Amino acid sequence: MLVVVGGHSRNIGKTAVAAGLIRKLRRHRWTAVKVTQYGHGICSNEGKACGCAADAAGAEHPFALSEEYEPNGTDSGRFLAAGAQRSFWLRTPAGELACAAATIQKILAQNANVIMESNSVLELVRPDVFLMLLDFGCEDFKPSSLRFMDRADAFVVIDRGINVPLWAEVARGLWDGKPQFTVTPPRYVSNELAAFVESYVGQA
Repeated sequence: MLVVVGGHSRNIGKTAVAAGLIRKLRRHRWTAVKVTQYGHGICSNEGKACGCAADAAGAEHPFALSEEYEPNGTDSGRFLAAGAQRSFWLRTPAGELACAAATIQKILAQNANVIMESNSVLELVRPDVFLMLLDFGCEDFKPSSLRFMDRADAFVVIDRGINVPLWAEVARGLWDGKPQFTVTPPRYVSNELAAFVESYVGQA
């Protein structure tokens, strides 16, 4: 079983949704993977320098994978705190995620239930469930996210009191017609959203 959690921009709650699903569906013994891409010293998730770039340089080491072992304040540590059995952080240069394809497939083969926080991983895998976060109050909409909207099985709408999206060039029809789950921070996962994901676990 593979669940992928993505979103149209950074810092809109993807980690919180993934951690919330792990917590509510803990009995399925999840392995969590956080995917980060970086370039020119800038992290695609944070939008600033954060030290996520792989230490090893050169074509022989185009990505870095580390496992978190203790619950802590990092994203991978939050997954463990929520109840994940294992938690990994995968970092690649922007546009080079394909270099880690074999490693991603190995993680999927060795773990029954995996939840990944990433949009770009959809270029390499076909998840059982893809959830895409929408925050109408966030003006940024990454062009790359548009490529994956039609693959979403459901949308998680972050309720911040703004009911009309601020994206002038994104057609509403891209998310209408599919299941939508509205969640209000700091509670990022509702019982209905958890039940929707769990309905797929038995089918995988």
